[in-house]
Amino acid sequence: MQNAQIVICGAGVTGLTLARELLSRGADDILVLEKEHALGLHASGRNSGVLHAGVYYSPGTLKAKLCIQGNFLMRDFCKERGLPYQPYGKVIVAKTPEELPTLDELHRRATANGAGTRIIDEKELHEIEPYAATTQRAIHSPHTAVVDPKAILQELQKSLAATGKVRFMMGVSAIGRDKPNVLATTDGPVEFRTFINAAGAYADVVARMFGLGQGYALMPFMGGYEKLRDEKTHLVRGSIYPTPDIRNPFLGVHLTRGVSGAVYAGPTAQPVFGRENYHPFEGLSAESALILVRNLRLVVINPKYRAAAKEEVVRRVSGSFFRDAKALVPSLSKGDLVHCSKAGIRPQLVDLKTGELVMDFLIERGENSLHVLNAISPAFTSSMTFAKLAADELASTTTSKS
Repeated sequence: MQNAQIVICGAGVTGLTLARELLSRGADDILVLEKEHALGLHASGRNSGVLHAGVYYSPGTLKAKLCIQGNFLMRDFCKERGLPYQPYGKVIVAKTPEELPTLDELHRRATANGAGTRIIDEKELHEIEPYAATTQRAIHSPHTAVVDPKAILQELQKSLAATGKVRFMMGVSAIGRDKPNVLATTDGPVEFRTFINAAGAYADVVARMFGLGQGYALMPFMGGYEKLRDEKTHLVRGSIYPTPDIRNPFLGVHLTRGVSGAVYAGPTAQPVFGRENYHPFEGLSAESALILVRNLRLVVINPKYRAAAKEEVVRRVSGSFFRDAKALVPSLSKGDLVHCSKAGIRPQLVDLKTGELVMDFLIERGENSLHVLNAISPAFTSSMTFAKLAADELASTTTSKS
């Protein structure tokens, strides 16, 4: 039987940064389980690579508290380790006068969250992003940056393994619990003193093995992208975002220059029917029918979700994906965006009782376990500060028992 003082389920950015934080606090026997044979095959390695600055989040939420500090910590980590990092910055534009009140609300939130944004006029916008368009004014976020997520994951794993205090079991999935302190896995039982669930898209499943997370279920949303032709990448210097509908957690189609210089448009937020349903008929299972039923229920009972789902269907069917991108950069022509394979799935948590999308990070604690639920954007950006919060939660649990 494998055993460790601390067992972490999931080697995404949440699991790896938690292991790093616990090491810094004296832990010396950590076992990380990962169901895949390589890192970054899902959310942590498929995201846009943007380090957010804390613009969108309601003041007082965990996202608002953790984002900008996490941005700075991840920036410093990349610089110290020589990992790709580009401080391109971001602008948020208003497509119509009706969006201006929301744009102003975003600036109010950003100011409260310490994001370091400022309101700029059209003249200054064109100095920052010469080809972008807005109505009257825009937001400039100089602390928004881009990184290479997979390079960060690989460096984290390498540095953790080098300590001799962290072991990895790759290609191993949790399948249940044999005893209160024994996890059943596809590679046999694993005994632990403390268990941390950082399973991402499967966090709700793992939580239920511990009798937790009962009021929630995961709803997968696939984010698809298109790519700007190489000869057109000069149209975007950094990131150009629209003013989003802040009632939902999706930010709308935007244009982002990555660390390689390639410019992507996206992502969409298409409801899909599998936790790994990146392409049609891929990643479907017996659970797909249940996910479909939950989607239909949300469409019926949640007006905000219904509006977002309708907008997404229209975007994919009518070709408004291109129109959304062109509204940000009017110089775009039809052939400038081409299909690409880049896609990710947002593991969005839903409150089953209210039918509402959970807008913030969520932690649930068991007697000897901690479960990270709803690790969605800006989870990558916030991961190093979130790890401190989670480690504090574990310490308070330990203290209360003693």
